Amino acid sequence: MGHVDAYLRRVSDVLEVLPREGVEELTRRLVDLRDRGGRLFVLGVGGSAANASHAVNDFRKLCGIETYCPADNVSELTARANDEGWETIFAEWLRTSRIGDRDAILVLSVGGGDVERAISVNLVRAIDVARAAGATVMGIVGRNGGYTASVADAVVVVPTVDPALVTPLAESFQSVILHCLVSHPRLAVAEAKWETAARVGS
Repeated sequence: MGHVDAYLRRVSDVLEVLPREGVEELTRRLVDLRDRGGRLFVLGVGGSAANASHAVNDFRKLCGIETYCPADNVSELTARANDEGWETIFAEWLRTSRIGDRDAILVLSVGGGDVERAISVNLVRAIDVARAAGATVMGIVGRNGGYTASVADAVVVVPTVDPALVTPLAESFQSVILHCLVSHPRLAVAEAKWETAARVGS
């Protein structure tokens, strides 16, 4: 039970210091996005891509926000990676989608992108395209947040409580924060199935 107990203690440690005001700021930005009829593009690679895909369902179904995840379009992403290069897969996807100043991106990443270290450069390029178009840039990232945290309009940096567990904790808390957002009274316009069932006594 050594690792299990230690890991769950670290989860508790993150919860203690997670910046609540950052989550509220994301909520405010998302409400504003919906009010102005903008679209949300959720970007992530690896485990964060899976969280991004999940987020699309919840933001659309529960919050009524038009939301897309480029990683869901495997054919386009692999074609772009093959023909144009990995670094621009998201940037070109956003350009083709005609991202504009009513829209927003939400970056999910452990490191937030780092050109100098050649880590998640595709996220950096996408952020640059979004900023150039006047779109809102948001993020949920780990460690020091890299490029995302340095330029985003609103970001939550999952605190690093154990350097040996940066990736699992950051990706786990992406999901925790996302579910906090989509169930927030200011954002939620529909209940999930089991909450509805419990409320009506089914």
